[in-house]
Amino acid sequence: MDERLRFVARFLEGEKMAGLCREFGISRKTGYKIVERYQNSGLEGLTDRSRRPYRQANKLPFQIETLILQLKGEHPSWGAPKIREKLKRRYSDVHIPAISTVHAVLDRHGLVEHGRKPRHKAQGTGLSKPVAPNDLWCADYKGEFMLADKRYCYPLTITDFASRYLLSCEALESTQETYAFTVFERVFKEFGLPKAIRTDNGVPFASAWALFNLSKLSVWWLRLGIRIERIKPGHPEQNGRHERMHLTLKKEATKPAAKNFLQQQAKFDDFIDCYNHDRPHQALDMKYPAELYSPSPRPYRGIGELTYPLHDRTITVTRCGRLCIGKRKINFSTVFAGQNVGIKEVSDQIWLVSFMHYDLGFFDHETCRLEPAANPFEAKCYLCLRYKLLPM
Repeated sequence: MDERLRFVARFLEGEKMAGLCREFGISRKTGYKIVERYQNSGLEGLTDRSRRPYRQANKLPFQIETLILQLKGEHPSWGAPKIREKLKRRYSDVHIPAISTVHAVLDRHGLVEHGRKPRHKAQGTGLSKPVAPNDLWCADYKGEFMLADKRYCYPLTITDFASRYLLSCEALESTQETYAFTVFERVFKEFGLPKAIRTDNGVPFASAWALFNLSKLSVWWLRLGIRIERIKPGHPEQNGRHERMHLTLKKEATKPAAKNFLQQQAKFDDFIDCYNHDRPHQALDMKYPAELYSPSPRPYRGIGELTYPLHDRTITVTRCGRLCIGKRKINFSTVFAGQNVGIKEVSDQIWLVSFMHYDLGFFDHETCRLEPAANPFEAKCYLCLRYKLLPM
């Protein structure tokens, strides 16, 4: 206000408008506006004015907002499109807001039910107690720790349940699926395939928002004929012998941490050799794990084409996780991207979606929305093993 007062005073003393505006850093239009306000309102015209816009987007007159809420009260099940159409018919001479504005009014007053994507809460699966090597492997990430070069290391460890043989301990930069795929493929090529793998419910072994908490890694295991076992959330003791190995690993190979990833991996390799061939194990009657372990008789040969001769159609899941049937697009799950699934009409316009021998869910032609079936992985994995539906 002081600057405006000095500007007006010097203008009234006879100075030119153009020179004053250049000196004060304003346009001549602004300069004339300041002088005009002073002439009309005196000193009050030089005070700061509200910068609030004259018109606000989606700001309705309270009368129309009241009518929207009144109609919602009369018809609680109606949504914004129906309420807007009713307003349009009742009050043809009033400007009717857009559907999005009506919806915003209802949402602001807590009258909109927000549907949430169904989340399959992790429950864990039944856990086996094998006694032979390669019947069950255990996998997990030992807690991350910082190397001397200030980078974090995430060791991925894999052990055989029966012999406690340490198959791999890989120093990784993160828990991303890409790194895990590489490690497991190398281990499968070297030691063959296990019958089952036990993990927790974290990434990349499981996915919280995917169908039945599957991940791309676990889907790959299923394709290889490997059963999935998951411990209950918050119960690490269900993978106790693997966690016990982590304690030894932490004491002997991470304190102190190495300077970089290459040196840390060298420490892990030395630990693997000692743990398997030189360290007597009390739980094994003081034997070495290498004395009890032998590679799996099931070699790794990759995965072949998946077909469904007993289904009506075989469909490849798109990269975005959809099933495309003509013009219909059914949201399925991105963890199955690139995989073949079978669909079979089980009732009039009701279709069953299966992956391998697992029935995953149903959809209809009208809604094109997949409704998950009962979780097949806890109940069927062991039945399939019993009736020899899984390759051994």
